[in-house]
Amino acid sequence: MQKIHRGADSCPHCGFTMTHAEEVFGQEDVRLRKFADVAGVFRMKEREPMRRVLERFEKKFPQLFVSVYLGAFEEMNSLRQFGFWMLNRAAYEDVDLERPNENGILIVVDVNAKTAAITFGYSLMPYLDEDSTFAALSAGHPMFLQSDYLSALKSVVGRLEKILVRGWRRVRKDPESVLARGGQSPKRAAEQLEGIREGNRAVGQEEIGEEVER
Repeated sequence: MQKIHRGADSCPHCGFTMTHAEEVFGQEDVRLRKFADVAGVFRMKEREPMRRVLERFEKKFPQLFVSVYLGAFEEMNSLRQFGFWMLNRAAYEDVDLERPNENGILIVVDVNAKTAAITFGYSLMPYLDEDSTFAALSAGHPMFLQSDYLSALKSVVGRLEKILVRGWRRVRKDPESVLARGGQSPKRAAEQLEGIREGNRAVGQEEIGEEVER
């Protein structure tokens, strides 16, 4: 399993260290599927539509994946810290090897507190940040409050898709300055851009950049 922040001992978003995370949450890897409704809040008829949302994201972004974890936590000081630990420790059974955890986005939902957090792998640092992930979560906020988790997560993933497309547009226009913030190379960006174009063609969409302006 690859760690989401290779070469880093702490989360770049909150400074939480893996040593501390393992003391709090454990040192064992966790076997999961991309959609983990541990809290049991999804009705049977909602599960397949949720899986299709995640599959659509993967078709559009062939190198990335989104996972969802819904838990009913009795006491949780920080969902972000839990997400950082989980995305480092998760061994996803239904994610292929071409999509390592460093390319993953994890949405954690606490159904008791009606709160949610987004954690993402280090390869996405040039494209996502605290403001953009907050914007994505805000898109689903009214539905989270109403316990309409399917609609909420659809909205969150949809907003993430738009944010990522805009991020790739920025990389295409000014790769050096954008990638410098995330420690990536122009070669890596070119590979990711081509992957996005292939994904757009696979789902019958227009070239990246044009979709954002609709």
